[in-house]
Amino acid sequence: MRLILLGPPGAGKGTQAQRLVEKHGIPQLSTGDMLRAAVKAETDVGRRAKAVMEAGELVSDSIVNAIVGERIDQADCARGFILDGYPRTLAQADAVETMLCERGVGLDAVIELVVDDKALVGRIVKRAEEAQAAGQPPRKDDNPDVFDERLREYYKKTAPLIGYYHAKGKLVGVDGMASIDAVTEAIEGVLEEIAPVH
Repeated sequence: MRLILLGPPGAGKGTQAQRLVEKHGIPQLSTGDMLRAAVKAETDVGRRAKAVMEAGELVSDSIVNAIVGERIDQADCARGFILDGYPRTLAQADAVETMLCERGVGLDAVIELVVDDKALVGRIVKRAEEAQAAGQPPRKDDNPDVFDERLREYYKKTAPLIGYYHAKGKLVGVDGMASIDAVTEAIEGVLEEIAPVH
């Protein structure tokens, strides 16, 4: 089962990805984690990424794509994986397509968590308040101004993927404003339809 979770920051992709990992035993692939692991393992592409990061530059698409390709060839991805936060752009989406084609596999679904932007701002403010109440520092991005910037970035670069995957017949929308359990249930319903036996 190969899935992509789409949705703006704060939509709950990380939470839902974790639940999918627990239930289906397939890994969640986040580019940040993959980059750090490749750098730590000192793979060829990890060394390239390290040099770029140490120079204080952004890691290029070609490096990120190579790291994703390297990661999905690992044994734990044989039964599938969840891509969270990647692809972020149309160019990366094309790269995923090519990568999977070369391996003779395809995407099962792209699940979009459909959310209300204004409610999202309320959600991240609440998340920051809860962290403080629990005596933990709030996440850096749990700040309305930082969040607004990330939201603009999402609509500029990532939102075009909604049309891209819709045209391929892979996109399924789920109400991301529902409760966490209801969103999980909706995603499981989608998975039952696309892959009843897993």
